[in-house]
Amino acid sequence: MKQSLGHIVQIARLTFLEAVRQRFFNFVLLLMLALIGSASFFRRFDFGNQELHFIANFGMGGLEFFGALLAVVASAQLFFGEMENRTALTLLAKPVRRWAFIAGKLLGVMALLLVFVTLLTAALAAYLKWRQGELMEIWHQALLAKEVDTEMPEAFRVQFGGLALDALLQWLKFDVLAAITLLVASYSNTNMFTVISSFFIYLICQLEYIAREQLDDLKVEALKRLVLLVSWIFPNFQLYSIGDLLVFPARVPIPDHAIWAAIEYSVIYLVVFWALASLSFRRREI
Repeated sequence: MKQSLGHIVQIARLTFLEAVRQRFFNFVLLLMLALIGSASFFRRFDFGNQELHFIANFGMGGLEFFGALLAVVASAQLFFGEMENRTALTLLAKPVRRWAFIAGKLLGVMALLLVFVTLLTAALAAYLKWRQGELMEIWHQALLAKEVDTEMPEAFRVQFGGLALDALLQWLKFDVLAAITLLVASYSNTNMFTVISSFFIYLICQLEYIAREQLDDLKVEALKRLVLLVSWIFPNFQLYSIGDLLVFPARVPIPDHAIWAAIEYSVIYLVVFWALASLSFRRREI
């Protein structure tokens, strides 16, 4: 067991190093940094008191899109890169178990996604901090000129702890998506099929809540059971979409147990998809 853990760490390290050298990762990272920097372009539009809301939503929306793209494409490329270069055969010829190989790949991609989310959230937080300081100074000058009655309200200020929590939830969602991609790759023969199928599953996970909301209105019992089955098989990604309630003060604050529930939810699906991918890969001929 100790030897297998060592193999997992080694495979995860090699996977991470290989991933950060990929042009796709660097392209997505630079593109997202450019998008965050371009937020200053929107200052020429008058968003009033909602400017910080817009910038935060713009940045986190971009993070969600490109993070999902990176999770799918990087996981597929790293897996099939091992297959095409025959390095997987070399690794598995050693006493490296297949479940350890999948675990190492998953942890390596998770580390890559953590770096991606951390860098972009830090860049977004720095920009929001700077712009918030400017807006607070403008508001203070308006207060001195008696154009407003109070200092800038808390409802318009960024909660940077909440921004960090939102980034954590997005990272966990990307991790689950990466595990799904590895599961598809474990039995798929092509990179393209894996990417397309994983994005299709991602859409199901994003829209699953709509079917859940309509569950009570369904009249056909068989259809209702099908929706319930889908809701059990596919994770509900809407559980992670509470960013605006975390980043800005909400009328009804998000309770701590909701955050912990999302973390536990992610861990369960990570373990389940890793176990299924390991079982599927165990039966695959290399």
